[in-house]
Amino acid sequence: MPPDETTVDPDSARRAEGIAAYASQFGLAEEDVVPHMDALLGPRMAAEAQHSAAAAWREGALSRRDRSLIVIASLVSQGGVDARLRGHLRWAPENGVSWDELDELMSLLAVYVGYPKASVGVEALREELGNGEGDADAGQ
Repeated sequence: MPPDETTVDPDSARRAEGIAAYASQFGLAEEDVVPHMDALLGPRMAAEAQHSAAAAWREGALSRRDRSLIVIASLVSQGGVDARLRGHLRWAPENGVSWDELDELMSLLAVYVGYPKASVGVEALREELGNGEGDADAGQ
């Protein structure tokens, strides 16, 4: 039975939700996300990322703020993904994370993942969001 005009394809709805999440993260209009990601990742990987982002950033037991902190900690721990880390650092205040919380997170990570990886995180934080002076209320 072919879908009628009132039927919403769940795959399309999920991708649209992922595109909206990326639009927020990248600071782009939703219609600009697909061409941007296609150029960055290629169409196949871009579509996969858009589908995945929908569930990854949908609030449930974890808030977007919690998810932001977890993703940033994961990227710092992984290392070598500076472009992704920088994007998430820029997006964190929109998700309710303050500069002070990010700075403290980097200090905590130094103990658990090592100073070299955490120092790269601190450098990225300062380059993307400043040095914290006057930024303490960012995201709140």
